[in-house]
Amino acid sequence: MNEREPIDEVIEDPATDAGIRDRLQIVRDARDYASSALNLPDNDSYSTYVQLDRPYVVWNVFAASEFSVEPRRWCFPVAGCVVYRGYFAQDGAERYAGKLSADGWDTYVGGVAAYSTLGRFDDPVLSTMLQWQDYQLAAIIFHELAHQVVYVKGDSQFNESFATAVEEVGLERWLRDRGDDEALAAYRASAERAAAFNLLVSDTRERLAGIYRSGRPEDELRREKAAAFEDLRSRYRAQREAWGGYPGYDAWFEKPLNNAQLVPVSTYRRYVPAFRALLREVDGDLEAFYEACRVLGEAPAAERSARLDALLKTGAAPGETI
Repeated sequence: MNEREPIDEVIEDPATDAGIRDRLQIVRDARDYASSALNLPDNDSYSTYVQLDRPYVVWNVFAASEFSVEPRRWCFPVAGCVVYRGYFAQDGAERYAGKLSADGWDTYVGGVAAYSTLGRFDDPVLSTMLQWQDYQLAAIIFHELAHQVVYVKGDSQFNESFATAVEEVGLERWLRDRGDDEALAAYRASAERAAAFNLLVSDTRERLAGIYRSGRPEDELRREKAAAFEDLRSRYRAQREAWGGYPGYDAWFEKPLNNAQLVPVSTYRRYVPAFRALLREVDGDLEAFYEACRVLGEAPAAERSARLDALLKTGAAPGETI
């Protein structure tokens, strides 16, 4: 935070690398669009830049029991309870995950390029964010700003699915308004692949949940668990062929699959179609949508989940104009 530099000054500095200058211009355009067209907070978040010397700003540790798809949760001041524990150093995350694994937990460590302080500080743009394509860079700005609009303590799945839905819809509108048909086509193809990947993972998660509820002996549960993950790999290979060999999810499958690895996929994407359906109910009016989400976020957890589950049945698909 102490190394933040105003983006406008970085762009105007003749010593700035041309590639960084171009990426920061995309950030500035997306930031302006977020407040003017998406009703996202108009503050100093993402108006500054920080160069980091590492590939990710934090590494998150996810954990789940050997025979459960429900994530372990950690509770903190301000943020409440979340389904991950973050570290600013990879070795710290790996050490903690190792301790959990030694105690019998399934664990997964994933790098994170950006995070939100929920508007409590003026979050900077990080060099770790500039690795993405232009449209992905704009998407993360929309996503992180959405956390400042609605945030429910203790419900990571609600928070991340909401922010991802805002990210998707905001990006679709931004690209259409820019007349960038090529980027819009690339995004839609990416969104379709993400939806297919999410379906593979969610199907496996439901299958595993049924296995774990069966009450069978542990040796049998382990065999069925291994079979479910092997089937997931097989289905992914077939899906990859259908994508013409697209390798974007190969790295995810190269790791030993376990219950914890399913957690971030479920957390970030499970209720995205439900939130898109809610936006469709208010005819695409983002301010009305945000207010509906605030009201939903204040409801008891069981009522909130029931409403989202009902919306899932009428969920809007990625790329659908809303």
